[in-house]
Amino acid sequence: MLVTFKTRNYADITMFGDIAVKLIRMTGHSGTVPSAISGDDVPAALESLQAELEAFKAANPDDESVGDDFQGDPIERPVGLAQRAFPLIELLEAAAEGGHPVMWE
Repeated sequence: MLVTFKTRNYADITMFGDIAVKLIRMTGHSGTVPSAISGDDVPAALESLQAELEAFKAANPDDESVGDDFQGDPIERPVGLAQRAFPLIELLEAAAEGGHPVMWE
């Protein structure tokens, strides 16, 4: 399953469903797909997501332990949760700035 996030003033973002639902839950939402966050609630959702990601990184230090000195195949380079969340964070920041809702399906 793929989940696409949409808001008025930012490009659509598509993610794999399992990661998307995990990030949605980190915003304080139930994780249902499809759904939305109202424009008034986006700043709180963004703050919650960022706090949850910090807690996740503290509890899982190996999640993004691969640095620039990674010697393996670049195609197999692991991608941490915070890296996967980066586009969604930018979308939420843009939505919060404009006061727009965020929808996903």
